[in-house]
Amino acid sequence: MHVIIDGYNLLALTGTAGGLHSEADRESLLRRLASYRHQKGHALTIVFDGWQQGKPIESREHRAGVQVIFSKRGERADQVIERLAREYGTDCAVVTSDLEVIRSVQAQGALIMRAAEFAQKLHAQSVLKQPMPYKELADEDSEPRGRPEKKGNPRKLPKALRRRSRQLKRF
Repeated sequence: MHVIIDGYNLLALTGTAGGLHSEADRESLLRRLASYRHQKGHALTIVFDGWQQGKPIESREHRAGVQVIFSKRGERADQVIERLAREYGTDCAVVTSDLEVIRSVQAQGALIMRAAEFAQKLHAQSVLKQPMPYKELADEDSEPRGRPEKKGNPRKLPKALRRRSRQLKRF
């Protein structure tokens, strides 16, 4: 599977606050993505906007096994992502939070993962290497929450969530 990532969408969730992203923020994100790629084995492409200050042609480079694309001046990263999704079709997954891109890419048959979901996966991957924190158990004598008791198997997820879970297992 080929994973195509909207770089600044993901960087906004994992980088520094304030909206301005430095080269160090991008490099830190690329190191985390390289670690993710090494663990999962997916081909990763991350696309950054270059439409305002970019070069006249699209630039591509490989860093630690991750393909990095900067869109050319006058072209948005969204357009590059949509083009790549057309090329790969159902063999790719797209990580973005842009609704317009999501609609366009879903029409190509690609799997969609929101940037926030993927950021959690990246964070969980780094946290797994650390010991789990201790959680206190709730008292048995605590009052019920006031919700009516549900019917059905409480251990079984709803059908839509099970389908989504099966799709995400590839990640």
